[in-house]
Amino acid sequence: MDVKTIQSWLGILVSSFIVFLLPPFYKNYNKTIVKRPKLYFYDTALPASLLGIHKMEHLPAHPLRGALFESLVVSELIKQKHNTGASDAFYHWRDKTGREVDLIIEKKPDRIPVEIKSGKTVQPEFFKNLRYWLKLSGEKKGKIIFAGDTDQKRSEGIDVISWKNIAINRAN
Repeated sequence: MDVKTIQSWLGILVSSFIVFLLPPFYKNYNKTIVKRPKLYFYDTALPASLLGIHKMEHLPAHPLRGALFESLVVSELIKQKHNTGASDAFYHWRDKTGREVDLIIEKKPDRIPVEIKSGKTVQPEFFKNLRYWLKLSGEKKGKIIFAGDTDQKRSEGIDVISWKNIAINRAN
């Protein structure tokens, strides 16, 4: 398929508020970064339906559960940002080695990295890329939004937030 055709159809999806593109965070930190936007759906029911997920019982075992959960959380934070008139800028960060931070919320002068995990239990690997980015960037705070129920404050400056509380916390 021609690239211009794909760009045209993508433009229609963006203009129709079906999908949005999350731009990459460009500060290099002496690493080669990936400069492609990530595509998210405003309503995760559409990609779930396209993936053949028609019942809630199918979702927990689906291999794309994490991507759907990430899309849900990012879209909700974007909607909250627009509804409150906040001036925060949202990005994602990924380097060529595959290290990635799902969301960078730029609240001048701070940048808050956010990892989004569909697990219901906090696991040590949830912190890996977040710790790497904090060390690389020199930032002091980070967030993990997960599918569990209990918020936690960690001594290392990382807060763990239940997805149920993002409307209250807005990942601040």
